[in-house]
Parts: sequence; structure tokens; C-alpha cells
Amino acid sequence: MRIHANDGIDAAAKARLAEEGFHVTTDHVPQDQLSAFLNAEKVDVLLVRSATKVRKDLIDACPVLKLIGRGGVGLDNIDVAHAQAKGIPVINTPASSSISVAELVMAHLFGLLRNLHESNRHMPADGRVKFKDLKKAYEKGSEVRGKTLGIIGFGRIGQWTARYALGCGMRVIYVDNHATAEAIELEVGGQTVRVGVKMVTIDELLEQADAISLHVPAQKDGSPVLGAAELARVKPGVVIVNTARGGSVDEDALLAALKEGRVKGAALDVFTNEPEPREDLLREPKLSLSPHIGAATAEAQGRVGAELADLIINWRDSVQVSS
Repeated sequence: MRIHANDGIDAAAKARLAEEGFHVTTDHVPQDQLSAFLNAEKVDVLLVRSATKVRKDLIDACPVLKLIGRGGVGLDNIDVAHAQAKGIPVINTPASSSISVAELVMAHLFGLLRNLHESNRHMPADGRVKFKDLKKAYEKGSEVRGKTLGIIGFGRIGQWTARYALGCGMRVIYVDNHATAEAIELEVGGQTVRVGVKMVTIDELLEQADAISLHVPAQKDGSPVLGAAELARVKPGVVIVNTARGGSVDEDALLAALKEGRVKGAALDVFTNEPEPREDLLREPKLSLSPHIGAATAEAQGRVGAELADLIINWRDSVQVSS
């Protein structure tokens, strides 16, 4: 069977799949040439991450496909229902990148509270001639310890973010339509401890949180989770981190809230118009920015590859048994 990983796959996973008898290709094929490639190469399994879109037209144009896989959590770039209606299973790896995304949240959060994103922009140009001015400008940062982190979406990534935050001495509150956890287990010094967390309403979260982190899928109606109305109700001086989906925070409303000073700073790893973010976002000094790298650690990609390999091998074995 032939597998094409259009956005790449971990080398160890590729080797394991080859040992299992799969032929795996990993060269990236442009979106507009992908259907022709898949049909010409008679690809059975298409694997993607976030860059490649698997929409209805591609699925319909590729009757050779038997399985579609996403290396990551969300399935926004795949028309899952249409694929399943045509008898094509869709798999993903929801657990593999949780730690890496949570660590990026904390990295941005530390940077925002200590103004590292701003000082890092100015030091190369002004560090030698305006050192004392920069020191004065950025010497009144805040500590994360003792602050309240509000997490919107308390699935795997949200809970891992809570673990890191709790370990740093933060209080954690959360909003979720399904999860009802009252405590989170932490491993500290080889021992497991349970630390309490509190589920609140969205209004309570906006009023109480010193920092907000979003971990939700794209809304079905395309509306933002934090729009102008929500940003008008946040605790003054809040910082916001979005590693979830572009558009989860209304970009126009966020810029307005930053300029008004109600939001002290924000971090964006995802953007509405990827891969070409708006220039005014990129120039905004109160934004800490990264290019959609939440799941992009060596460790996470290793876990993603291993999980995908397991899922593909199990799928093949089940198909062979049923046939």
C-alpha cells in the first residue's frame, strides 16, 4: 500500500511504516497538483498536517484514496463528513502535541508579562545607545505566580496548559461545554499530586482572569470566541494567548483593545489569513508573534508520527481481516 505524507512525517515513523511493507513518499506536492499526483501514484493513504487542505473537490477527484490522516488535533482542513460519507475513514492524533502547545502558551505568557517581546524588538537597534531608557521602560513586568489563568476549552491541551500554570503557582479557572474536572494531576519530583481547578461561566472568566488562553476548535458559524463584546468585558490589563485557531480572537477587536489599553498584550500563534498574516498585526508592538508552531517540536512530531503509524497499521490489519 502507498502512503503519501504531503506535509512530511517523522523519520522513525516513516521507517516503521516501510518495515511494515508500506511505500511512503514525503515530497510536498502543491495543492493544485495534488489530485493528479495521488491518482497517478495510486496513493491509498494521504497524510497531512495543517498546510494541506483535503476538501470535497480533492476527495471526489481521488477515488484511489482509502484513508486520510491528520498529524495533529484539529480537522478543520479536512471535509471529514464528506470523506466518511464516501467510506473513507479519517484519523488524527489528538494527544500527541498537547505538551508542546501548552509549553508554547507558557513561553508566550512569560514573555508577555515581562515585556520580552517588546524589549527583544528594541535591543538590537537601541540597546547600546538607549540601554537605560529601555531598562526603565521594561523594568515593571509581572510574575506569573499568584495570577489567575482563564482557559477557554479544557480538553487535552487545555489541561496540559493548566498543569504547567499550576506548577508555576497560578490559579486556574476554565470554561468548557463538556469537561467538568475539579482537579488536575501533576507529577512533581516523581510524585503525583492533585491540584484543584474551577469551572466558571465565560462572564466570570472574563472578569477574573489575569491571563486567558484559548484551546477551542473553530466555531461552526465562524464567529470568534473572543469578539468585541467579550474583549470589552475582560479584566483591565489582561494578556491573551491564542494557539487554537485563527479567528478564535477577532483580530480587529483585539487591535482596538490593545490600543485602548484594556488588553495589556497578546500572543498569536495562529492567524485568520494564514500563511499571509495582516501587516498591521505583524507591526503591532504589543503582540508576541509566532508562525503557527504550537505543535512543532521534535518530541511532538515524533509522537505524532508514532501515533499515525499505529493507527495506519491497525487500520490495514482490520481491513485485511474484514476482507
